[in-house]
Parts: sequence; C-alpha cells; structure tokens
Amino acid sequence: MKNALKNALKNALKHYLLNKGFILQRATEKDKVLKLIEGLYPIRSELELIRLGPNGDGGYLLPNDLEGIEACFSPGVDKISEFELDCLKYEMKVFMADKSVERPNLNISEDEYKFIKKFVGCTNNDDFITIDDWVKSSDISDSSDLLLQMDIEGGEYNSIINISDSLINRFRIMIIEFHSLQDLWNPYFFSLNKTVFDKILQTHICVHIHPNNCCGIDSQCGVEIPRVAEFTFIRKDRIKIKNDETCFPHSLDFDNTKNESISLPKNWYKST
Repeated sequence: MKNALKNALKNALKHYLLNKGFILQRATEKDKVLKLIEGLYPIRSELELIRLGPNGDGGYLLPNDLEGIEACFSPGVDKISEFELDCLKYEMKVFMADKSVERPNLNISEDEYKFIKKFVGCTNNDDFITIDDWVKSSDISDSSDLLLQMDIEGGEYNSIINISDSLINRFRIMIIEFHSLQDLWNPYFFSLNKTVFDKILQTHICVHIHPNNCCGIDSQCGVEIPRVAEFTFIRKDRIKIKNDETCFPHSLDFDNTKNESISLPKNWYKST
C-alpha cells in the first residue's frame, strides 16, 4: 500500500511537471561522473610548475618546459594579456583571436604579435575559424611544438572536438578553461564533455587544475564540482615521472576574482 501510494504521488508529480512544460530526464549516473573526474586527477612530474601572467585572472600554471615551443595560440582576448607578453619573453610567436574586441590590450608594436578578429570554433566563416585553419594560416613551421591557452566561455568543447589529431599532438602544453562543469549531471553535456576529455587524454596528461572562484562550487550527490576551472595538460612524451599530485592549492595559485576563495575539491585529486 505504501509503495503504491508513493508511485501514485510520483506519477502525479511527473504529469504535473510535464503539463507545466518541464522536460524530465535522468541525471548522469554518479559512478560515471566520478570515473570521468578520476581520469583527470593531476599528476606531479619531474617538471616544476611555473606561473605565466599576473597573480590573478589571466595568469596560469604550466610545466617549466617552454624551450623550443615556436608559438602560443591564445583564443579569447580579455582586458589582461600579460600571459601572452610572458610568452613573448620566452621567444614564442604569439597569435590571438577574438571577434568581440577590436584588438588585444597590449602596449607593444602590432608587429610583435598576430591578431585575427574572429571567434575560434568548429567552422570557417566571417565570424569563426577552426584552430586547424588558424594554425595553417599562421607563419610557423609545419612540425614545431606549440602552446595553446584557451578561454572562450564555453566554446572550448566544439573547438577541441574539431581539432585534428595531428594538430593536437603538436600542442606540447595546453591550458584550457572549461565552463559549466556542474552540467556533468546532464547526460547530453556529460557525453560532450567526456568526448572532449577522452580526446585530450589520448595524447596529454593533466598536471594542474585551478578552480576559478568566479562561480563557486556545485555540490550534488556528495560530489563537488567547480563550475569553472582551468586545466593544464602536457603531452605525455615530455615527462617520465608520473606521481599523484596530492596538495592543492599550489603555492602559485591565486584567486581570479574578489569573490570568496575556493579550493579544488578533494574528489578532483588523489587525496591522502
């Protein structure tokens, strides 16, 4: 009797929500979310992490393995471009792209960097360019190592899916800010997200995650997920030592905003 009443109430609520226009769907299974997160546990290699850019938003941690990288490709231009200036100091060529601004905020000669007024995405038209076509159109060699620093407000998923295997393997280091991670509980977003991370993890390994304190942490089913986080990956052939990283935040991590500070949740790394 109890179960029958419970099911009746459940069905009544379901029909009520459907009649009100709500779309009902099952959430991603918790085990699947945890397995995806586990595959991204950062490792500690023989390469120390250094910081390029300011001590705040626009600064990132990456392995000290920059010698020989010919160029930095940085889609998504904000008010701060100190990261790109630091790349120039390491004798990299700098390429930037963003449809939403007229030019980067760089007080240097335009001869010292290349900027295209387009978004990076999964197609080519007046507003968008794929990463492959962007790299092909740039004045660099066909086989040199590159660096990718991407912060394009959610466009990272389609852009990365569209990168060719040959090009992604040329990015020695990739720093990518991933958005809307709390939507991993949505099966459709989970599938997209898993496809992107699986593609990256074929050739690269995560060495750092820094949650952006702009948007806080989502907590569901006992799993904490930063809504926005910066991930640093290095190509697998560049390292030999792969120990679990067990200490967060890193001493070089800084808050992105004046919002309340947050730390990487313990379910995102191999905690002791």
